[in-house]
Amino acid sequence: MNNVTQTSLESILEQNWKRACGSWSSCNAQSIESFLNLCLEQNVDPQFCMSWVEKHKDKIKDWNEVSKTSLEWIDAHTSGGSAVAFSTEDQ
Repeated sequence: MNNVTQTSLESILEQNWKRACGSWSSCNAQSIESFLNLCLEQNVDPQFCMSWVEKHKDKIKDWNEVSKTSLEWIDAHTSGGSAVAFSTEDQ
């Protein structure tokens, strides 16, 4: 990734973070979902966003709950988290 693209992406993540969470210390389960929704709306991979957030996990008060909530959100909102269901009735 070139420096211009990296800087632009970093700026988007920082803006989304400020809008959704305000600060690292005020991040919680509800605000992390808002952050991920903003990222998704702007076509930024939520898993990439969470790897960025994880770099700052020591600044987040309840990291375990925030992390759990983000994993559940990613499972529910991304194709990588989609479950495949098979029915025996179709056979």
